[in-house]
Amino acid sequence: MSTAPVFDSPHTALLVMDHQPAILASLPEDRDRDALLGRVAGAIADVRANGGTIAYVRVGFTEADWDAIPASNKSFAPLAQHRLMHHEDPAAAIHERLAPRDGDIIVRKVRYGGMSTTDLDQRLRERGITTLVVSGISTSGVVLSTVIDAADRDYRLYVLSDGVADPDTQVHDFLLQRILPARAHIIDTTELHALLRAA
Repeated sequence: MSTAPVFDSPHTALLVMDHQPAILASLPEDRDRDALLGRVAGAIADVRANGGTIAYVRVGFTEADWDAIPASNKSFAPLAQHRLMHHEDPAAAIHERLAPRDGDIIVRKVRYGGMSTTDLDQRLRERGITTLVVSGISTSGVVLSTVIDAADRDYRLYVLSDGVADPDTQVHDFLLQRILPARAHIIDTTELHALLRAA
């Protein structure tokens, strides 16, 4: 069982990041994707039931966004060149199994981090959020970038070890075991449920 502190649920938000069909397709097995969606859906239900906030982050581009990406950007220039992940494309929508509800936070980003190109930090602060529980795809992309940024902004951080995934399982394991624990408590969805109930 985790030794992480229990949650102050009204001041806690679950970040559901990049759970979009086009990004889920980068994961190796359909059954793994389905299991991941099921675990994240359970985490959403647990946080909702305990009075926490759900904040959705998705990547999606407009024509202006693509035009603003310089050729020097190794990660995003190919997306702009091939006009991928248009914000209105169904493949860039939040997966239907994790559909937002009225009152949830929803932001659209155009880089890896959940905060760097959005007003997510401001919207969380307006709700008095001080603790973030992080789920997302991929561990080496949105999860790593957002955790580093949020740690610098002094949030208390938890990463859901079974609510994050990466196409490269070795990188995923290395980040969860060696890098992310310096900035966040690493828990799974079962521990999340228990910590919320103990609050």
